[in-house]
Amino acid sequence: MRKTYLRKMTIVFASVALGLAIGCSKKPDDAQITKDIQNKVSADPDTKDSQVTVASKDGKVTLTGTAKNAAAQQKLDQIAKTEPGIAGVDDQVAVPPPPPPIVVPAGTDLVVTLGQSLSSKTSQTGQTFIASVAQPIGVGGQPAIPKGARVSGTVVIAKEKGKIKGQGQLALTLRSISFNGQTYQIQTNTLDSTIKGKGKRTAATAGGGAAGGALIGGLAGGGVGAAVGLLVGGGAGFLGGALTGNKQIELRAESALTFSLAAPLTLPPPAQ
Repeated sequence: MRKTYLRKMTIVFASVALGLAIGCSKKPDDAQITKDIQNKVSADPDTKDSQVTVASKDGKVTLTGTAKNAAAQQKLDQIAKTEPGIAGVDDQVAVPPPPPPIVVPAGTDLVVTLGQSLSSKTSQTGQTFIASVAQPIGVGGQPAIPKGARVSGTVVIAKEKGKIKGQGQLALTLRSISFNGQTYQIQTNTLDSTIKGKGKRTAATAGGGAAGGALIGGLAGGGVGAAVGLLVGGGAGFLGGALTGNKQIELRAESALTFSLAAPLTLPPPAQ
């Protein structure tokens, strides 16, 4: 009995040893591993746009190339490491540096078209007004601010001119600009126009730009022969308004005004 038992145990051990030897001698299927990983990379929405090469030798996977961003690089590494039958992963995938933001420098002229009429008589100090960008702005050959972008401004001062005495004044500045679903806070100079005495008027620009320039534009509804539009000076224009019969400053809707950025405006880099 004892000899029979020993003979059976010998056969069992021999079978196990043979199985282990066969298992150890079986090499990983590098071609299949490479194909599987490539297919998974191509199918995954996070990695399909990455320029990556997959190679496998004796089950060790090597990834080379460029991922579109850091998240894609991490996903590539994860896909490779979860592949059955691999012996390891050598991840050599590079991530390109993000593009720099677009910076619109201070002093840039921002030409806008008013979306409503404004007046030293009817407007209120602190009132918000809406305008749109009349001319697109580019930086370094790249588009920065598109034509038609929505602009929000504030009436800094609105003071009615008295019939007998007292000066009339209208001052405007811009606060924000919106386009591509985003709103950005901006700082600009203040366009300021004042009426003193018997129709004497002064104009100034605060926060940047120089006084001076030529008035261009269309007729204002309240004044015969009075023009309102864009005053262009040394870098930034000042506010030009039409005088009404009671010597008020009037800016009609669709009047064009030039403001100057008093601080740089930083925008996201262009979409890749």
